[in-house]
Amino acid sequence: DGRVSSVSVQQLIEQISCVNKAKMIDHVGGVEDGAYEIYNCVEKIIKQDILGCEMTDLEGKDLGNKEDSTAPEEEVFGDVLWDAHDEREQMEAFQQASNSTCELGFEKYFERLNDLVAAPAPIPPLLVSGGPGSGKSLLLSKWIQLQQKHSPNTLILYHFVGRPMSTSSESALIIKRLTLKLMQHSWLVSPLTFDPAKLLEEFPRWLEKLSARHQGSIIIIIDSIDQIQQAEKHMKWLIDPLPVNVRVIVSVNVETCPQAWRLWPTLHLDPLNSKDVKSLISAECNSANVKLTKEQEKKLERHCRSATTCNALYVTLLGKTIACVGNTGNIDEILQQCCQCQDTVSLYRLVLRSIQESLQSDKEKGLLREILCVIGVSHNGVSESELMELYPELTSAVLASLLHSLHKMCLLTYGCGLLKFQHLQAWEMVKLEYMEAGENVISAYRQKLVEYFTVQLRVLIFICLTFNSQDRVTWRSADELPWLFQQQGDKQKLHKCLLNLFVSQNLYKRGHFAELLSYWQLVGKDKSSMAAEYFDSLKEYEKSSEGEESMICLADLYETLGRFLKDLGLLSQAVAPLQRSLEIRETALDPDHPRVAQSLHQLAGVYVQWKKFGNAEQLYKQALEISENAYGAEHPRVARELDALATLYQKQNKYEQAEQLRKKSFKIRQKAARQKGSLCGFALLRQRALQLEELTLGKDTPDNARTLNELGVLYYLQNNLETAELFLKRSLEMRERVLGSDHPDCAQSLNNLAALYNEKKHYDKAEELYEKALDIRRRALAPDHPSLAYTVKHLAVLYKKMGKLDKAVPLYELAVEIRQKSFGPKHPSVATALVNLAVLYCQMKKQIEALPLYEHALKIYEDSFGQMHPRVGETLKNLAVLSYERGDFEKAAELYKRAMEIKEAETLLIGGKATSRHSSSGDTFSLKSALSPNALLEHGQR
Repeated sequence: DGRVSSVSVQQLIEQISCVNKAKMIDHVGGVEDGAYEIYNCVEKIIKQDILGCEMTDLEGKDLGNKEDSTAPEEEVFGDVLWDAHDEREQMEAFQQASNSTCELGFEKYFERLNDLVAAPAPIPPLLVSGGPGSGKSLLLSKWIQLQQKHSPNTLILYHFVGRPMSTSSESALIIKRLTLKLMQHSWLVSPLTFDPAKLLEEFPRWLEKLSARHQGSIIIIIDSIDQIQQAEKHMKWLIDPLPVNVRVIVSVNVETCPQAWRLWPTLHLDPLNSKDVKSLISAECNSANVKLTKEQEKKLERHCRSATTCNALYVTLLGKTIACVGNTGNIDEILQQCCQCQDTVSLYRLVLRSIQESLQSDKEKGLLREILCVIGVSHNGVSESELMELYPELTSAVLASLLHSLHKMCLLTYGCGLLKFQHLQAWEMVKLEYMEAGENVISAYRQKLVEYFTVQLRVLIFICLTFNSQDRVTWRSADELPWLFQQQGDKQKLHKCLLNLFVSQNLYKRGHFAELLSYWQLVGKDKSSMAAEYFDSLKEYEKSSEGEESMICLADLYETLGRFLKDLGLLSQAVAPLQRSLEIRETALDPDHPRVAQSLHQLAGVYVQWKKFGNAEQLYKQALEISENAYGAEHPRVARELDALATLYQKQNKYEQAEQLRKKSFKIRQKAARQKGSLCGFALLRQRALQLEELTLGKDTPDNARTLNELGVLYYLQNNLETAELFLKRSLEMRERVLGSDHPDCAQSLNNLAALYNEKKHYDKAEELYEKALDIRRRALAPDHPSLAYTVKHLAVLYKKMGKLDKAVPLYELAVEIRQKSFGPKHPSVATALVNLAVLYCQMKKQIEALPLYEHALKIYEDSFGQMHPRVGETLKNLAVLSYERGDFEKAAELYKRAMEIKEAETLLIGGKATSRHSSSGDTFSLKSALSPNALLEHGQR
């Protein structure tokens, strides 16, 4: 009735009124209405404050009644797909790691970490090592907080790896997340590959490119890196020299650290001393008002002296155990039991048994077992509501009581609303306690989850088809079901699950590209087979699609498939689904609907990769016009189209047009960031202003030299070669003064100046500078470093241009070696290098040497892309020319026929339009109409 109901409520209101971030909802009425008010308020806070969604008037407009109320996740990063769940999980992992108020004498370790940041480059990663539970995560999280407080200009990127086999331990997702965070902080909107192999391969280049745009240091921290699946294989970039302003810190368990990493500088966490042990236990006991006698304290001190009993996790758990029973039980008795536990796993077992003893019935003990086991066999954890549905006999009161005990005693924690084990040792204990029978028990619990999520999937699809619901498949079904089939080794059910278009769509749209691809590899399907099966499934689904909502859903599925195929590099197969998506949306919605602009944008992206720039430009312009009409000229979606057009113009060397569009896009994004209150955006602008001020003052620093180099490159791209030369020369001179003439940064300046002289046709000057850059990089960098490969390639091309073919040969051969070391002997980029060398031999009239190179390249292309790929066709044409020149006309005709079959198949797939003549196979040559023996046509370097 509008009155305060009790003194406690009055006190609560008074406390809330003092907290500036608390929100009080004044509600008079029924309980359900009040709950609804709270729900709306929380939803608004999540959208605006946490996810940063802009609440505009547009959301209330009727955009054909089909536009989602919020922008899609990829809006922030152009076409990049971002998973809010993964990001939230990392934020929670960081908070959990830094929760402890006790710092365990970390000051000496902080100094060592600070020394690493201040040390001159190049410097390898720092290894933080220690036993399980020694406090590595706590140390890193506390140090991150100190750095954020005292060094605001330092960009810190962290990743906390959870349990092995969980999403947080997947290498491709980790690298994608780090790249996107770098892009976010550098305000760079650029296409990013989703192919896991390419993503891992390209990360060093992204790191170098994006670090050059950042004013200040970048620190990358990966906790428990040894828990990453195939860590040594997928984290090769750690071995390469890092950019000058980048430092990397990784933590590992002593027992599982890869041998090659043990040579890095190492910070080993010592066992806790008696003072720290006493401090930790006292803190836990004091929080529960438990007092220990001197004799009890001495007993604990004597016990916590071995390597396994004086680590942070063991001592914390010991303190919690004593505090838990201290007020109700015999402390001496529990001390005696604890002293028999010689490691963390056995102490966890004691904790579990004490929780079991506190339960009132065998039924509750059985439920405790079920909860722990089902959480353990899941992919990423289980939610409370899922547990209630899995076990109908489980009441809210019993569940709340169990979870309170398990959370309090460090067995379970929450992450993204899911229950999971707080530490790996807790899961190991559960396996020992409940799953001694082995794989059969684990399989039974997995089967229970499979049955549950299968039913959930059927229900969701039924709701979708019956009520045209937009909530087709939750991220939980997509996360758990295929993974469970994979763990069970049930390829047939996994295959069927993957062909559920909504499951695959959910995984892809959340950026779990590598995971989706690994499932298909397990069922034994290559990329082309997978594409064909998806397309067939979509055609079947289309037959049953009736009504506007179903057709819109169908268009979304076609678009997802097209984007997926584009990311796989199957450009010819990507066009058809994207074209179909566009047709459906134009018919079901309206030709000027924003979703039509989305289809146009995606289709244009394929044509850009295909180098059909004219088609792409037309589509991007249409998308831009629709977006401006729908959202207004200053909306982030308009900025996306402007960025896409700018990138397209840059590829066509139309630098002035590109620059105008980029400036316009930047202003829109800047304004949007200001409207959202983006402190990150303002911090970046402030850093840039300070950078320009220092540059004007002319200080000799590595950062200013890098900025001069950037300005030189910018003027070079704008074809202002005289000004570019001035900046690049100043950058080189400053780097030689500050860093020394043999520093890798000097090689970068030499390389850029050489490129400029090459553009001005001053080939002798270019040759001299490229040779100097090559000499520095050969001495300073690893034999397979991308920067070395870059210089080798450009000097080789220059030699060829100058007619110094004999000098070019060893460099082209070196390029093949570098790519073989970097990517393995069967990688497509090795084939490209082989083709380049073969073309050179053909120019030198050494057809015999060229033939095996072409044949080797053809084999790699066929194995990598399949028999009908355009690169295969280009290589077949080159081989046909070679056979013709050697007088083997029959073989030439056979090869040419195969090449034409590929060309015709390609043409059919894109609706009768011929593909671009630009090849992605390197310096290839093609056939003229009559197979002329003088048919060498050199293409530009890719």
